[in-house]
Amino acid sequence: MPLPEDTQRKAEAFDAVDVIRVKRDKGTLSPEQIDWVIDAYTRGVIAEEQMAALNMAILLNGMDRDEISRWTAAMIASGERMDFSALSHPTSDKHSTGGVGDKITLPLAPLVAVFGVAVPQLSGRGLGHTGGTLDKLESIPGWRAALSNDEMMRQLEDVGAVICQAGSGLAPADRKLYALRDVTGTVEAIPLIASSIMSKKIAEGTGALVLDVKVGTGAFMKDEASARELARTMVDLGTDAGVRTVALLTNMSTPLGLTAGNALEVRESVEVLAGGGPADVVDLTVALAVEMLAGAGRDVAADEVRAALSDGRAMDRWRAMISAQGGDVDAPLPVATENQQVLAESDGVLTGLDALDVGIAAWRLGAGRARREDAVQAGAGVEIHAKPGDRVVAGQPILTLHTDTPERFDRALEIARHSITVEAEPRGDVHQDLIIARID
Repeated sequence: MPLPEDTQRKAEAFDAVDVIRVKRDKGTLSPEQIDWVIDAYTRGVIAEEQMAALNMAILLNGMDRDEISRWTAAMIASGERMDFSALSHPTSDKHSTGGVGDKITLPLAPLVAVFGVAVPQLSGRGLGHTGGTLDKLESIPGWRAALSNDEMMRQLEDVGAVICQAGSGLAPADRKLYALRDVTGTVEAIPLIASSIMSKKIAEGTGALVLDVKVGTGAFMKDEASARELARTMVDLGTDAGVRTVALLTNMSTPLGLTAGNALEVRESVEVLAGGGPADVVDLTVALAVEMLAGAGRDVAADEVRAALSDGRAMDRWRAMISAQGGDVDAPLPVATENQQVLAESDGVLTGLDALDVGIAAWRLGAGRARREDAVQAGAGVEIHAKPGDRVVAGQPILTLHTDTPERFDRALEIARHSITVEAEPRGDVHQDLIIARID
């Protein structure tokens, strides 16, 4: 026979309203209050409107380092933790806060594996204008994202790298919290962003972690100050949890590489693994690989890492990694049935190619989703033919838009044209550093 409601309430260690008041009044939550909040919310004891109120209080009044660390630990404790100690190699992982054309995980995981460091890359799907790693890889015929823990461990031991979806058992509290933040205007709360990302990454059990924190128009963090605060918070969380953590702040005002879209980005990643590809993608892949290797105790120079792209070693690991997950590495990638070009309207220098606008264009073409249950088109997206600093002439193609559904072109063309800025003579230095800062 169930307990009366008032008896159930008395059995709880705290009252949700009292906890909300503490943070509303700019107080500090105790470790016990935080543990209880996460556990009680996961169990359904704390109502959605109460957690929404607490999230808003955190957004407005912040949390100190101890609070964020305990909040993250409580989210980890809500589920299972993975253990890679049985592997014969050290582990290192990378997380990007998301951007446009950010296909770095694809060449990075096999590249790091070349040097004897295992990469357990648990990835997600795209939402809105930012692409998802799993969506990209699912454009490869036969490739599957869902692996059992045993399959993942076997592939890490045999191949050295795996990119797959995270199991539902990792930080289940985060899934509930993320969905609530999305509909209550509290996504931007840095303590909640940091704990969301780091609870999953720490629960994954990696020994070292490199964070690629994007800043710019196409990034979640639009300004450098906010990106630095987020990076600093996440590095501290990793350090507090015993994970060797470093962050790179990287530019996302212009799309990364020359493609945005699923199969388009896989093709570009394969070009990088074959020793070619756009310079910015290669440079960032190498920089992140050096950091991941250093975190795992491997001191490998950038030139040596770069050589593994040009001599075929990274490609061999890529082929083994894709094949192990059922992918046909020799099958042609999907190609959209329709395309339209966006042309330069005047002569001059391309001084701007807005990452957010390009990302929205790719999304409108079918490369992304508005809701998690939406399907994506493997071949849809945007090809980029010029980058800021390039001199262009009127009528020259700047972008090519790809889709299987031509009725999508009108809205995509509208935002794609808006992404382009051409000036007769640039008023300042158009060049922007790819890597803005390193935070450890």
